[in-house]
Amino acid sequence: MEMTLESVALIDEDGTVTVNGVVDPVPWWSVTKTVLAIAAMRLVEDGALSLDGPITGESFTLAQLLRHEAGLPDYGGVARYHEDVRAGKSPWPVGRLLQALDTRRLRYEPGKGWAYSNIGYLKVRELIETATGLSLAGALDRLVFTPAGLTTAGVATQPEDLRGVQMGPDGEGYHPGWVYHGLVTGTAADAARLFQRLVTGKVLQPATFTSMLDRRALPEHRNETFPDPAYGLGLMLNAVSPLDHPIGHRGAGPGSTIAVYAHGQRVCAIWHASAENPDRVVERVFQRLA
Repeated sequence: MEMTLESVALIDEDGTVTVNGVVDPVPWWSVTKTVLAIAAMRLVEDGALSLDGPITGESFTLAQLLRHEAGLPDYGGVARYHEDVRAGKSPWPVGRLLQALDTRRLRYEPGKGWAYSNIGYLKVRELIETATGLSLAGALDRLVFTPAGLTTAGVATQPEDLRGVQMGPDGEGYHPGWVYHGLVTGTAADAARLFQRLVTGKVLQPATFTSMLDRRALPEHRNETFPDPAYGLGLMLNAVSPLDHPIGHRGAGPGSTIAVYAHGQRVCAIWHASAENPDRVVERVFQRLA
């Protein structure tokens, strides 16, 4: 029988960390969006970015980017993108991607709609790099990884950056440049630590964390796993009384899925090497936190 490739990290109320399965770094996929949101909010605290003021040359705000309300498109539905990823081709230049998606044409007035957008988080990445004068890797190390005490987290930009990262059998040969907003890798335990330190005020001021809970309810996306879903600033959460329910993010890419959620001071991260439905992985995380 083939062994399931998986990593499960659980942090209890007393801070005890339990890890089962894979102990190597793994791709965090779209959990990277939470990392970017934390970095952006730290820059807001420092006065280097404005949360609700217009971005120069744009009609949307940083908050709208972080909440997927900016009106920007996504490349997740572009067939040619997925074909080239599967074929092992090099990532497209950013200019080609933006031109293919006609990103200057917003799909709706900012703040008036909602659509999950990796392009929106590419814009967040660019804002962070411009504000700090650093590469994404350098900025996230200074703003997030070091303050949170993470020792395994980093940004993969080239295939060689994935050496030692457990991608799962179907993720071998993947080029991380296909994740245009950046791909953070690290152990499941460090992913759990980041969320534990986020919700307990170790990386952001309490008022800043509270602002990350400013959410848009998404009743159109209700399902068994998410009966009352909403999206905050880089966080997936419950629309009503979010602090009474798990707060976190999930992600998926070639060959694996990941979900990291905190409920109070308990945190669970599960990385699973398969094409398993991400909602199923989230459901397993919720069961661990119950």
